[in-house]
Amino acid sequence: MTWAEYDTAEKVWTISGKRMKAGADHRVPLSPAAVALLNDMERFEGTDLVFPAPRGGQLSDMALSATMRRINEAREGGYLDARSQRPAVPHGLRSTFRDWAAERGYPRDMAEIALAHTVGSEVERAYRRTDMLERRRAMMDAWAGFLSGEACGKVVRIGA
Repeated sequence: MTWAEYDTAEKVWTISGKRMKAGADHRVPLSPAAVALLNDMERFEGTDLVFPAPRGGQLSDMALSATMRRINEAREGGYLDARSQRPAVPHGLRSTFRDWAAERGYPRDMAEIALAHTVGSEVERAYRRTDMLERRRAMMDAWAGFLSGEACGKVVRIGA
């Protein structure tokens, strides 16, 4: 992510199509927590990167994998998938989002667009003129709340 990709007024991160698998620009609506984090960050000298590597340049694809591996090793038993019993990996975060969106009743296409997946047939894509940005913003705000542990509804206390 670069500072040039972050639109502070619109609260949107636009990833250039040059960096996207499908070749099209991808807009990501940012939650209030993400905006606050970005606005509070100090900018590093000599780079437009928001999260540069410790020795300069971009973080490698393996940086997050290595971080998650260290977290798993540091925590006794690690973070294991309940079904597969395999350790958590970065791609699993995307899968977790997709399951969460489905469980909460968000439209399939909206969740797929959020993941920057190509949705529909070639004909459907020719007629689709929206990336559902504002509807995705509400979904991503709810996702941010879920990740931060905010209450997702009424909690009924059982017993005393």
